[in-house]
Amino acid sequence: MSSIRNILAATTFALSGAMLTTQALAADIVDTAVSAGSFKTLVTAVQAAGLVETLKGAGPYTVFAPSDEAFAKLPAGTVEDLLKPENKDKLVAILTYHVVTGKVMAADVAGKETMAKSVQGSEITVNGKDGVMVDGAKVVQADIAADNGVIHVIDSVIMPKM
Repeated sequence: MSSIRNILAATTFALSGAMLTTQALAADIVDTAVSAGSFKTLVTAVQAAGLVETLKGAGPYTVFAPSDEAFAKLPAGTVEDLLKPENKDKLVAILTYHVVTGKVMAADVAGKETMAKSVQGSEITVNGKDGVMVDGAKVVQADIAADNGVIHVIDSVIMPKM
């Protein structure tokens, strides 16, 4: 009888742990980016642009997310200038250029060259023939799942034609 109780206790413990793990993994795009720790500049920019609630919305969204290292490649002072309130429209345009409606996984573009319409309105060139490139930026980590979409880490900030 004690072995049955032990099995039931172990099963209950395992199931409760699985439920906690599932809940811990459930996060929207913004929370996923924050918890990753390598998107501090992107998160600051999203906050300054007033896009947090949008990216916490139902989606689904595909975000080509420049890492902090990608932002560091921009000319000195660029990020600081974009974060100024008077440049909010330009910042919104740049950030929404990194977002595509729908959940596009790396496997969806593997072996293909295509165009994707960004939320900003312009087309982004996507080349999946040798890894994945987005407007010349390399996807360095793909398919980071979020509740409301997917994040692909890119090594450069991509810019819409303005």
